Amino acid sequence: MLEKIKTAAHYLSKQIGFKPEIGLVLGTGLNSIAEMLEDPIKISYQDIPGWKASTAPSHQGLLLAGKLSNKNIIILQGRLHFYEGYSMQEITFPIRVLKELGIDKLIVTNAAGSLNEKMVPGNIVMLNDHINWMGNNPLIGENNDELGSRFPSMHQPYDTKYIATAHKIAKLNNFTLQDGVYLALSGPSLETKAECKMLAKMGADLVGMSTVPEVIVAVHSNIKVIGISIVTNLSNIFHSKPHTQEEIRANAAKAKSDLEILIIELLKKI
Repeated sequence: MLEKIKTAAHYLSKQIGFKPEIGLVLGTGLNSIAEMLEDPIKISYQDIPGWKASTAPSHQGLLLAGKLSNKNIIILQGRLHFYEGYSMQEITFPIRVLKELGIDKLIVTNAAGSLNEKMVPGNIVMLNDHINWMGNNPLIGENNDELGSRFPSMHQPYDTKYIATAHKIAKLNNFTLQDGVYLALSGPSLETKAECKMLAKMGADLVGMSTVPEVIVAVHSNIKVIGISIVTNLSNIFHSKPHTQEEIRANAAKAKSDLEILIIELLKKI
């Protein structure tokens, strides 16, 4: 694994030509941020040694490198998911490579279903904790001490200082920002009404199929994490109509302007 990480990082380093500071992972329907990158260098996932292709709808499968808010950043335009048939180690390989390139801060975004009636489509939620309900963990197997400790503490996976900074940004720019707990399932089937009721009783505000493995590996790698969910649909607790990808992308677009402000300003302050 370590050799594969170093090989991919060496390839990207030659392509990019600078040391990145911050990584940004874009979830479903959240690609507009990538369009704001200055003079982006675009690299297909399929061209990166050891990096798997993204097959999820609307996920571009591109790594973009450039400047945003005067910071050298790498944007992952689309992520890898467990439901695509990849292993936990494969879907978190990009985070390992970002760390090897020098990144010590990571912003992860996602589209999520709401289990909390106060969180409605178009809302932006800062993650303050998560529940791993995927039935797997990317750290299972032999641990490499060069990558991180055997038993990393997950007592505070999302940086509280950055959460506070995000709320200040929202207040200054007059938009609403909430805090919540994200629960990750393997997917790809969406949740039943009974499952949604159970997840809400477990303490989850939001449910999705990503993010948590990336955050676990980021914490293992000593990377500070900011997690942001866009509420794109109400769960089956609140209605019984089938969800569609078109609905999810349309609701993600509702948060476009505020999300862009939030990320641009966060990049300036972290």
